Amino acid sequence: MNILFAVDGSEFTARAARFLIDHIASCKETPNLLLLHVKAPIPVGLAASRARAILGDDAVNGFYKEEAEAALAVAEKILRDKNVAFSAEYKIGDPPTEIGRYAKSHNIDLIVMGSHGHGALGSMLLGSVTSRVLATTSVPLLIVR
Repeated sequence: MNILFAVDGSEFTARAARFLIDHIASCKETPNLLLLHVKAPIPVGLAASRARAILGDDAVNGFYKEEAEAALAVAEKILRDKNVAFSAEYKIGDPPTEIGRYAKSHNIDLIVMGSHGHGALGSMLLGSVTSRVLATTSVPLLIVR
């Protein structure tokens, strides 16, 4: 079983990590746990062009890497402390789109996400990213609140 744990580094990520630890032992076989953080890009247009022109590609890419590593670190620490095996990576893009692509390309059986539960009126019960993942993927989604 391939489980995708989509993380954002928040307390909701920590809650979902603890939930996974508590329930992973009930799996018939030890699942392949994949952590993914998706960092939204600097908005396209003048701001993105200026940032890259002024700072350079290495600085912008370094920023993305540092931000992603910090977001992943929350779940990684909790999982390592309980000796739960995982692999982790990050992508740059629209989070719901990238989560869906990753799930499809890695034959994911279950997506796990922590939900903030805030956003526009249309997503009062779930966070907007969670709502969009739920609406755009056919992979089962476990939402931890």
